[in-house]
Parts: sequence; C-alpha cells; structure tokens
Amino acid sequence: MAGSDYHGEMIPIKCSGLLFDLDGVLVDSTPAVARVWAAWARERGFEPDEVVKKAHGRPSIATIRELLPHADHAAEDREVERREIADIEGVIPLPGAMELLQALPLQRWAIVTSCTRALAGVRIDAAGLPKPKHLITSTDVKRGKPDPEPYLKGARTLGVPVNECIVIEDAPAGIRAGKAAGARVLALRTTASDAELQQAGANWIVDDCAELFLDSSAVGEEFLLICRRTK
Repeated sequence: MAGSDYHGEMIPIKCSGLLFDLDGVLVDSTPAVARVWAAWARERGFEPDEVVKKAHGRPSIATIRELLPHADHAAEDREVERREIADIEGVIPLPGAMELLQALPLQRWAIVTSCTRALAGVRIDAAGLPKPKHLITSTDVKRGKPDPEPYLKGARTLGVPVNECIVIEDAPAGIRAGKAAGARVLALRTTASDAELQQAGANWIVDDCAELFLDSSAVGEEFLLICRRTK
C-alpha cells in the first residue's frame, strides 16, 4: 500500500483493464497548462500560481465556475480551450508512457481525461503517443473528476468491471474519482506530493510510467501489471 516502505520490490497487480489520465500521466503538458492558466488568472485579477494548482486534473469549466460564479462560463471555457489548443510547446510524452502503451493490447486500455476531446487529440498527437481506441473526455460526461462518472464510463467502454481496472493518475481529484468509481488507483509523483496522493486514497505510488511494465507471460482477459517500487 501507499504508506508501506518498499525498496525496489516488484509488485504484481492483476487487472483486466487500465484507465489512464492524460496530463501528468502520459503527457507532460505542465508548462503549456501553466502558461495558459497563469495568463488567464492575471487578466482576471487572480493569483496565477493558485489558479494553476486549482485547475490541474479538473475540467476547466469547473475552475471557471468556482472563480467566476457570475461570468459567461461557456465563453470563458471556450477561450481557455482555444489557448490550450494553440499552445503545444514542450508537450512531450512522460517517461515510460510510450513503452507501456505500445505493450498493451489496444482494446484493454483507455484514456480518461478532463480535457475536451479536441484538446486531448491535440496533446496526444503533439506527444506522438499511440492513438487510443477508447477515449473519454470532459466532452463525453456530465460530471467531471472528482466525480466517478468519467472512470465508470471508461470501464464500461472497455467492457470491464470497474473493480477489475487500474486507474493511473497524478492528481488528487482524479484519484478521488477513480476510488469513488470502485477502481484501484496507482498514483504517479509527477504533480503532487506523496502526502496529497495518499490523502486522496492512492493504493500505490510510483515515480512515473517507467516503473510499470507488463508480465509477458500473462494470457487471457487478465494480465499482470508489474509495479517497481523504489521508495
């Protein structure tokens, strides 16, 4: 579990499907996200660092509604999306992401992101990641993370019971969404502190996807995800 002290131990995790968040898990879009939200915050009189932190891992419109309760939320959301689609400088795959996705059967994984479908497509292409067969975005749900709806829909799209899925997340809001859905959650240290990840309910914590690989002997509907814990 997340609070245990492992030193290089290999932990086999049996599952039937993997549900990946996008930003901070598969793709490093942090510089672009920070640029867009910091500029938006300054223009509207907010503290940029606080807004950038608040916005991570949630649908953008949720942050907008919270900060500007009386604004035209749809118009503000379109403007943020326009800026994020236009800014792909420095958007790259995170360590291990490409290798893990290429090793997985295409029908056994999905990306479940708080991005809109248009923005998710731009970032997946910019990072050069394999195109997912299954993609759940904020465009496809009524309630975004930390609500469980996105991960419940992701599991249904795979045709796998959610308790047989592993959610891979970096943001506390996403971890809470995965846990509320009934999945086990493997958290990455790419964005938040271990304390924040543990508080959100992560089952395991590793540095990034480079600590994960498949057991090549696994067959059938289930497979083994091997998690290399270094701390």
